[in-house]
Amino acid sequence: QVQLVESGGGLVQAGDSLKLSCAASGRTIINYLMGWFRQAPGKEREFVAAISWSGSAYYTDSMMGRFTISRDNAKTTVYLQMNSLKPEDTAVYYCGAKSRSGTYYKEDSYGYWGQGTQVTVSS
Repeated sequence: QVQLVESGGGLVQAGDSLKLSCAASGRTIINYLMGWFRQAPGKEREFVAAISWSGSAYYTDSMMGRFTISRDNAKTTVYLQMNSLKPEDTAVYYCGAKSRSGTYYKEDSYGYWGQGTQVTVSS
């Protein structure tokens, strides 16, 4: 079992930055690809970014250049640096560990999830 706990969310203004963290415990996540997804009110959960154990990063096109995913395997923590935030970035952000077969941008490929952290961007 893997336990994931997100933190770092909050209320910010448009143009501000936030850095989300996802701390893992239990079974090691070092071999898992880790991902960030988000879910806005009334919308489905969508892929944001993912990072392999070796550091290869993947982003959804609309967030490339503004968001940066990173991981510290020694601390079993995954980060999401978000810059130039927009009101449309408002959502609950979830961290997941890809423990199943499938593509990295599909939530069904992730078997472990955190509880989420709220990010609210005001205009």
